[in-house]
Amino acid sequence: MKYVFAGDRDIAVNVLDYLIQQGHFPLALLVSGEERASHADELIALSGLPEELIYRGGDFKTTEAIASLLDLQPDYIIGIHFPYIIRKEVLEIPQVGFLNLHPAYLPFNRGWHTPTWAILDGTPIGATLHFMSEELDAGDIIHQSELRVLPNDTANSLYRRLKDLELSVFKEALPLILSLEPLRKVQDLSLGTSHNRKDLFKPEVQKIMLEEEYKAKDLLDKLRGLTTNSLAEAAYFEENGKKYRVQVQIIEEENTEE
Repeated sequence: MKYVFAGDRDIAVNVLDYLIQQGHFPLALLVSGEERASHADELIALSGLPEELIYRGGDFKTTEAIASLLDLQPDYIIGIHFPYIIRKEVLEIPQVGFLNLHPAYLPFNRGWHTPTWAILDGTPIGATLHFMSEELDAGDIIHQSELRVLPNDTANSLYRRLKDLELSVFKEALPLILSLEPLRKVQDLSLGTSHNRKDLFKPEVQKIMLEEEYKAKDLLDKLRGLTTNSLAEAAYFEENGKKYRVQVQIIEEENTEE
């Protein structure tokens, strides 16, 4: 298998490390630019590639980069939490396809902030390896696994568990990938859900109205779903002209009965 690797975040480091451990080394590497990158340095060091085979930020979109990547004749581009829109001419570079590992149980929660929307909408959640298409997270599925949302989960804890599941899904799918002819399941998008990046920040999503009545479960789900690793994504209420953010921690009580 010949592949180009595109990724960011710790899950991308873990997937690339696994591929290399299995004897599969990337032909080239696409990493996030400095303004977005969290694990670019780790990926570059792990890849062992020379500078001319490393593309940072949007450099992979240039005419010269596309020509160079085409010359490599990769079977796949493997994308792991790579935070860029992929244009058609890039999708067409690999001979088999551009793969994407998504922290969702597609067709549910296409797009952004998948653990948050799974809690807020009550939709299934999991991890999916799929082919990329021009429409976001709409390509054919290769392999997926569902994860149960626990009563004490917040979006943050659920995301951590999802990353573990993503790695397992990728490992399970690797033999299919190596065959160069993985089975493809077409998504029925009419059954699923989708959210863009800005949806999370709408007042009707984040704001708690102090004078309104809420079902306890609905309010708890709002707080859980909006507890992430970013305070800017938290629920809030306003009083005396000030905004107050709310995050929660839910702890399962230990059974002390003998």
